[in-house]
Amino acid sequence: MTDEIVPQDIADDAVVLDVREQDEWDAGHAPNAIHVPLGDLPTRLDDVPATDATLPVVCRSGGRSGRAVAWLSQQGYDVVNVDGGMKAWAQAGKPVESANGPGEVI
Repeated sequence: MTDEIVPQDIADDAVVLDVREQDEWDAGHAPNAIHVPLGDLPTRLDDVPATDATLPVVCRSGGRSGRAVAWLSQQGYDVVNVDGGMKAWAQAGKPVESANGPGEVI
């Protein structure tokens, strides 16, 4: 298993776990992302999606998601860090949405 995956290797409609804060999420996120802020992760494990494939975990630039991946791996989850985070996701031309339509990464 690799520690990181680049956004280009993730399907546009893939389920990803987004561990950013609420304001970052509100500005823009991947279309099928599940939002669980890093600080809430230990108490919201039931919200971590169960998938047959490795679950990509994303934050703004890769630091927080790296910590989340390390912790979730210890809990037995099959997860991978999105290298470069949502910044790299957006730069790769991947879809970003918000509650108000197209989103942006902050």
